[in-house]
This record gives sequence, structure tokens and C-alpha cells, in this order.
Amino acid sequence: MPDIKIEMLEKNQIKLTFTITQEEAWPYLEEAAKRISTQTQIPGFRPGHAGYENVKQRVGEMKILEEALEPLVRKSYVGAILSENLDTVGSPKIDVEKLAPGNDIVFTAVVTRMPEAKTLADFRKLSVKVRKAAVEEKEIDLALKDLTRMQTKEARAPQSEVVSEKDKVVISMNMKREGVPVEGGQSPNHVVYLTEDYYIPGFKTELIGMKEGEQKTFTLPFPKEHPQKLLAGKDVEFDVVVKELFHLEPPAMDDAFATTLGMKTLQELRDAIKKNLLVEKEQEARVGEEKEMLELLANKSQFDEIPDLLLNEEINKMIGELKRAIEAQGLDFDTYVQNLKKTLAELKLDFTPQGLMRIKVAIAMRDVAKQENVEVKDSELDEELDRLAAQYEDKETKDRVYSPEYRDHTEQVLKNRKVIELLRGIMIK
Repeated sequence: MPDIKIEMLEKNQIKLTFTITQEEAWPYLEEAAKRISTQTQIPGFRPGHAGYENVKQRVGEMKILEEALEPLVRKSYVGAILSENLDTVGSPKIDVEKLAPGNDIVFTAVVTRMPEAKTLADFRKLSVKVRKAAVEEKEIDLALKDLTRMQTKEARAPQSEVVSEKDKVVISMNMKREGVPVEGGQSPNHVVYLTEDYYIPGFKTELIGMKEGEQKTFTLPFPKEHPQKLLAGKDVEFDVVVKELFHLEPPAMDDAFATTLGMKTLQELRDAIKKNLLVEKEQEARVGEEKEMLELLANKSQFDEIPDLLLNEEINKMIGELKRAIEAQGLDFDTYVQNLKKTLAELKLDFTPQGLMRIKVAIAMRDVAKQENVEVKDSELDEELDRLAAQYEDKETKDRVYSPEYRDHTEQVLKNRKVIELLRGIMIK
């Protein structure tokens, strides 16, 4: 084993200084010489068969030292992390202080230590109120309206007819603010359902009575709470042309409609909708309870200083999650950020408080697991991996599910679930 000196630095960093004797380095030097001999022509030897001395005469001892350095450093560093039981995050910063023939090899590794809870709050003295889930009749009505919309028929209206409050229109729209086109306010085929609420009050009223091919210009104030701050509460000019008019023919909301959805009566359909909505609301309530519970635990605990490296990694992870969610909706992430009137750096800054909270929650959950001896049995882990693998047919994906890395990840997920259930049983009241 190399000689290792451990020094604690500020901001949760650790400096490891390694001193490796020539004797300890010898196996790495031999392997390095062998690798060099496979890449370099050594007179009188087939590739990979020249001895250490022959290679040294050909390329020099310093070249062998440089070739041996990377595997030597990697093996020494990993060995030290395991033997000293250091919980680190991110990659180490390596500096070679001495590398010369006939001398000890000396290098340092500065790495960030995973922060810990200085004081974990006594969660048995903390409580969060249970959230009641309920479904109102108007929510059922809205869901029914969505279902009828899916089965609504559209009939192209004669050109002589005018737009009514029961129609759908396709318009060409151009929005201006003080004579300047509004960014994103131009749409050659903008669809408006006059049966639905429109986000700009009064807009639908202006369309009623128009005919296909008719043009109209009008001014309306944007809502004060509109997300586009440059437009919120401001007067905007609309230039619209009705391109197509459709009469909507929704199905009657009766027992016959219910049978098309596999129910016998409209009341049975309403009951089924209420049951499904209640399940969704109960899940939302559960998620809300757990978020409040974990954040309360984190806020009542005290932690080591959170390293910048860890915070930056968490924020980048959050940005990645947001990007995937935006792209899953068919939107462009860069355009989304531009519409927020923010730079990516500003968006990351906005995520900082949430990122800090997520890190503190993760640390607190880990410490609860240690304190309460929460463990995942191999049989539980195997069962979960089998369940996940059964969802895929291709061998490559199945093999990835059973990989050591994914196994470790799944074990942590299962352990977190157990910790949350443990805390729920104590804190939710």
C-alpha cells in the first residue's frame, strides 16, 4: 500500500497525498513497458515481447513512468477511497508533484466529500397534517365536457354563415403592441373554439358575427397576470382574418353517450369519472404530504456546508429534467428559455434554492436510513429488477437493467421508498 496523508480542507474538501515507492510502482512500470513495446518497434523483438530494460533503452525511463502514471494513480486513488471509507462526490483534481526515474512517485488528489447532517432533526417530534382529497361536481362536469369534445363532429359551414358562440374558426392572426409586431404573435392558422374560455377576455366576442374571408382589427387589454410581462395589462392590437368556419356537433350528454364509453348509464359514467378523479387527487395529496414532510425534516436539521460542485451537479440535473419535459411536449427547449425572457444562467440561478433543498432532503433521508437501519434485502432487489426487466423485450435493455450500476441505483430507490414509508407512519397525522 502506498503511504497516504489525509488533510481536511475548507468547503468539505479532502486532500490526499500519495507517496509510492519504486518497489510499489514496479508492477505498473512493467505493464507500461509491455504496452509501449506493442506500439513501438523494438529491434530483435516481436511486438509486446521486449523486456523492461530493452524498452527503457529504446524510449527512455521517463516515457515508461509517464505511461504507468494513469493506471497507478487510478488504482491508488480508488483503493484509498475504499480503504478509508470516504464518501465523495465528483471527480478528483489530480496534481503530480514528483515523477522522476529512481525516485518515489508523489501525487495529490483533492476531492469533495459528501456533506452530512450535523444534526438530524428528531422526526418523531415533527408532524404534517394529512391532506383530504375530494371531488366536486363541477370537476366531473368538466371531465364529461372533455369526453364529449373528443366525440364532437365538425361540419364545414357555408361561406354565407357567420361565426357563432358554438363554432370553431381558423383565423390568420397578427398581434401588435404600439404598432410593433409582438414576438410569437403571428399565426397564419390559429384555431379558436368559441365553446371554450379564451385566455384574452373579449377575444371570442370580437369574432362572433364574422364570415369566412372577413378581416377585422380590434384592440384588447392582456390580463394583468399574463406570464409575458411585457404584455401583461397592456393594450394589444389584433388583426384577424377568418379563413375557415366549422359548426360543432357535440353528442348529447345522455345514457346513449355513456354506452359509447362502455357504461350503461350517464350516472354510472359520472361515478366512474369521480372514482378516477379521486384516485388522482389522493395521489396528488400523497405527493404533497411527502414533499412537505421531507422539506420539514430538512429545514429542522443542520448540515455541513454544501459544496459548489454538488449544487452545480444538482442544478444541471434539474435543467436536464426540465429539458426532457419540454421536449416531450414537442417544444424546443432554447425557445422555451427565450420565451421566459431569461438566460440559461439566470434559470440556473432560479433553481438554486430548490437544488439546495433537494440535496438536503437526500442527505437527511440517507441519515434516517442509517439511524433506523433501513436496508433492502437481495430478494427484494432481485424481485424489483425482474419486474423492470420484464417490461422490455430486447436483450440489450434487459442486460442494462441487471448491470451493477443500475442495480445500485435501484437499491437506492427502494431504500428511499422504505424511508418515506417509515417517515409517513410517524409524521403524517
